[in-house]
Amino acid sequence: MARPVILGVVGDSATGKTTFTRGLVRLLGEDNVTHVCTDDYHRYDRAQRAELNITPLDPDCNYMDIMAQDIAHLSRGDAILKPVYRHTDGSFDPPVYIDPARFTIIEGLLGYYTSEMRDCYDVRVFLNPPEEIRRQWKVQRDCTRRGYTTDQVLAELDRREPDSEAFIRPQRRYADIVVSFAPGKSDEANELDAQLILGPDLPHPDLSPLVSGGSDGISMVDQGRDRLVVIPGLIDQEQAAGIEEAIWHRMHFASHLRAGRLGEFTVGTQLNRSESLALVQLLVLYHLATATAALALGGAGARTTHRREPASIAAVPAREAAS
Repeated sequence: MARPVILGVVGDSATGKTTFTRGLVRLLGEDNVTHVCTDDYHRYDRAQRAELNITPLDPDCNYMDIMAQDIAHLSRGDAILKPVYRHTDGSFDPPVYIDPARFTIIEGLLGYYTSEMRDCYDVRVFLNPPEEIRRQWKVQRDCTRRGYTTDQVLAELDRREPDSEAFIRPQRRYADIVVSFAPGKSDEANELDAQLILGPDLPHPDLSPLVSGGSDGISMVDQGRDRLVVIPGLIDQEQAAGIEEAIWHRMHFASHLRAGRLGEFTVGTQLNRSESLALVQLLVLYHLATATAALALGGAGARTTHRREPASIAAVPAREAAS
């Protein structure tokens, strides 16, 4: 049996990691996906962090060695005993037995922090919305789901900012796809623009035939070895459907994964659909399917190169986000 295909989704708190990965799980099928959150590897509970004046973004606040060991085990298809952190009250539950499925999605704050972890992923995604949008999302989430007040959330964001800058944002440079959802012509949640930086270490599908000259069509520009792709939130539905069809045609070998649930997300109890989110999810699905096909043929996966990386991520300038 081939090893699992490993997808990493990293980003700061409230960047949409759970929403993004939930959509992919629906596409791939829950029975085919193992989901692991690296935030479960916190060293201290919420009360201890307050006493020590340390944030969960700091690597010293996490069991980084065990996290790296478990990610390596999962990438080889080995089961792990994973810790469980309760976001509702900041405490820990007993560990759970995790057996990797055909696809394993690993999401959290520090998933690309060391080279040992980075080498385990077939696809690396970094979610990077503009900071003002992330702050809005965090206030909305933590006040409605975790019992905080607005002032408490804003104060905690300010307290965490130095660690966000030092430890979280530098991980952008290791992503194959950096995704920024942000308001364009509309600030509605289902009409946000998607700006993608496509790195050189995965064979991305050729999107150039899909570029439109109109203001509400997909655009693309090369930035050195990277490529910036912008998908307007107000993209015409027919054009979006045509782009989806073109990408599906490029991965005809994975037609069994086709589903009508691309781009779905919920706000409260209301189900929404975003064309830009659907296209981003489909691009990631393309890479997961490509990696699966490569493994089935006896290859090592879809990654084209292995970067020689410095030992310390904190000393390396981060790749600039799309703007």
